[in-house]
Amino acid sequence: MTQEPTRTRHDRAPVHSPRATRPPAPDDRTTVVVITRDRRPELLHTLARTGALPERPPVIVTDNASTDGTPEAVAAAHPEVRLLRAGANLGAVGRNLAVREVTTPYVAFCDDDTWWEPGSLRHAADLLDARPALAGVTARILVEPSGEEDPVVADLRDSPLTGPDWLPGPAIGSFLAAATVLRVDAFRAAGGFHPGLWLGGEEELLATDLQRAGWWLAYVPELTIHHAASTVRDSTARRVTGLRNTLWFTWLRRPLPAALRRTAHLARTVPHDLPSLRAFALAAAGLPWVLRRRDPVPPDLERRLALLEAAQRTSRARRYVG
Repeated sequence: MTQEPTRTRHDRAPVHSPRATRPPAPDDRTTVVVITRDRRPELLHTLARTGALPERPPVIVTDNASTDGTPEAVAAAHPEVRLLRAGANLGAVGRNLAVREVTTPYVAFCDDDTWWEPGSLRHAADLLDARPALAGVTARILVEPSGEEDPVVADLRDSPLTGPDWLPGPAIGSFLAAATVLRVDAFRAAGGFHPGLWLGGEEELLATDLQRAGWWLAYVPELTIHHAASTVRDSTARRVTGLRNTLWFTWLRRPLPAALRRTAHLARTVPHDLPSLRAFALAAAGLPWVLRRRDPVPPDLERRLALLEAAQRTSRARRYVG
């Protein structure tokens, strides 16, 4: 008679204890900050998704003077959300108001039409905990409902910049506020989003000032955020402010030769239409305050900005159209 072999502890069927199937505990290291204006359905969808995250993050919403009942809808449907009523359309500065109220070490920005993948906020906080010189991590962006990667993801993944070996992903020179977790202390020390830029490419100036102060930024593909573009987005208005802000950033931080070169390149390559003309006119009108606050970056950082500029010229995502 053949004797049955003795089972070792490695051969035994696993025992599923209640603890093994218990959902992950909440994570209190990150606050989600959202700015909104007149996008009530999109915002309520984002807040529902955020409220279902396993991290259970605190949420702060800055309402930029909505006229569609957004604040009342948020207060009724999501009483757990901290709601700030700006009283005027502050654009990106609405995020600054919210960050003043944040008590966690990290802030996860998202727009009213984006939402974080479960587990991404916890992983981002782990990465920032382990790397004290890392100011922020930007997530992979999936466009809904197709689930395809946003074209800007290729720019992040193929960044021409180099960085220290400890970075959790490619070093990047800017970030997308709708898809980034930032260190609150770094954000506050850099002054947050500049009020002069309002909205549209406002991240470029803040990212440059963070790097100037010695911070690093990284793209981390293991982090994911979803984007279902709002149907009420005014793409032409965003193009105008985006191009204007690119010009203002260029003259605020780039040395004179680089500023002249980039301005001339944009003048040649952007669509020769009314929105572009309006953007250049607005940029020219703001030159007095821009020149008063002009503070060019040092040569080492300018070399990084020049590399980014060269990469942007062939980018599918960086096109002033719409």
